[in-house]
Amino acid sequence: MSDGARERILGRITVALQKKSTPIPYKPRPIFEPIVDPRQRFELECKNNYTECIFTTGVEETQTKLLEVLASLDPGVVFAEDMPFVRDRLRYAPRDLAWSSTGPAPEESQATITRAKALIAATGSILVTSTCGGRRGSIVAPVHIVLAHKSQLLADIESALELAQKMRLPEKESFIGIITGCSRTADIEKLLVIGAHGPKRLVLIVEE
Repeated sequence: MSDGARERILGRITVALQKKSTPIPYKPRPIFEPIVDPRQRFELECKNNYTECIFTTGVEETQTKLLEVLASLDPGVVFAEDMPFVRDRLRYAPRDLAWSSTGPAPEESQATITRAKALIAATGSILVTSTCGGRRGSIVAPVHIVLAHKSQLLADIESALELAQKMRLPEKESFIGIITGCSRTADIEKLLVIGAHGPKRLVLIVEE
């Protein structure tokens, strides 16, 4: 490119930058239809994500369902987040538990039991942070059990992120994650593999 051509191009760019463009008005529009029944949508999305979603009517039923899930596990260590909400629902657990107050989830854990910060109806997802059983609480074991309350159910990811900002989670937590179903991949020959890089079973017990 000759010096003359270069100068002409730069000159046109300079002139264009000096012109004031009229702002184009923009109003965000919803991408998806409004969610009429968050619970129904959440249960449907959980099914599509291979998440075992159980709604209970109160503490006693939560304890019963949790015992049923624990009975289905292989022998071994079960790690649990050491919080009153979790401890109360594990009151009748027939096996020894490794609590988060004594250290991170052991590599040999058969299952981990943690809380959630929020549930997302639109995608059947679970919002977790580093205080939900630690950074390893959602990935180290083949089974991840999450205890939540129906009041944590939000419509969409935007609502969950707004909640995270309101709670100042980015400032307080070392990580924030969104779990959408158990670990899976279909990268190789489009064959679905469950438990590719984390839990192969995700159980969510939601208490009303």
